[in-house]
Amino acid sequence: MIRVLLADDQTLVRAAFAMLVGSDPGMEVVAEAATGLEAVALARSARADLVVMDIRMPELDGIEATRRIAADEDLAGVKVLVLTTYDTDDHIVEALRAGASGFLVKDTRPADLLAAIRTVAAGEALLSPGPTARLIARVLSAPQPPACTGPGGPAMLSDRERQVLALVARGLNNTEIAEALGLSPLTAKTHVSRIMGKLAARDRAQLVIVAYESGLVVPAGGGAEAN
Repeated sequence: MIRVLLADDQTLVRAAFAMLVGSDPGMEVVAEAATGLEAVALARSARADLVVMDIRMPELDGIEATRRIAADEDLAGVKVLVLTTYDTDDHIVEALRAGASGFLVKDTRPADLLAAIRTVAAGEALLSPGPTARLIARVLSAPQPPACTGPGGPAMLSDRERQVLALVARGLNNTEIAEALGLSPLTAKTHVSRIMGKLAARDRAQLVIVAYESGLVVPAGGGAEAN
C-alpha cells in the first residue's frame, strides 16, 4: 500500500486527487496539506511514502518544502512528485534539484497520475516526456550550481557508466537500458545504483539534471556524448 500525502492550496484540487488516489486499491491518502509548511510537518507525522506536491503554495512554496523533506534524514524514504499547472514553469528544474523525483502537469490524465505515483514510489524518476528536454535545456543554459556533489562528476565514471547515465537522462528505465546496451536488467540496475552513489544523487531525477549540466547529454536533437 502506497501512503500518499496531497499538498495543494486549492481544496477542490485536493478533493479530486483524493478521490482518484482512493480509487486505486494499492494506494491510500494519509493526509492533506494546504501549505508547504503543513506538507513538511505531515510528511513526518503521517509517515507518507510519497508527497504529491504543488509548486505554488502559501507560507512555504513546494520547492522549499521539497528541499526540507529531501534534507531530512528521517524522511529519506519519502518521494516527492511535483505537479505544476504549466509545463513551461521555470521552477520545475529547481524542484528536481531540490530533491523531487519527478513532475507532471496538472492536466495529466487520471490513469497517468496513478501510474506516476506507482513509478515514483518504486524509486524511478518520472518526468513528463514532452517538456523535459526543453525545460532542462532552457533552464540549465544559465550557470547553476551542480545538481550532484560527488567529486569529479561524470568524468569519474567508467565509459559504460557514462553510457548508462546518458540513457537514464533520455528517460529509459532499467529494462530499456539493458536492451539498448546488451546487458541483463540486474546489471543495468547495478550500474544505475553505482552511478547514483558516485555522484551523490538522491535518485534518477538528479541523474538527469547532472547529465545535462555536464554536457554528457545535449537536448534538442544534439544526441549524447561520452566524454
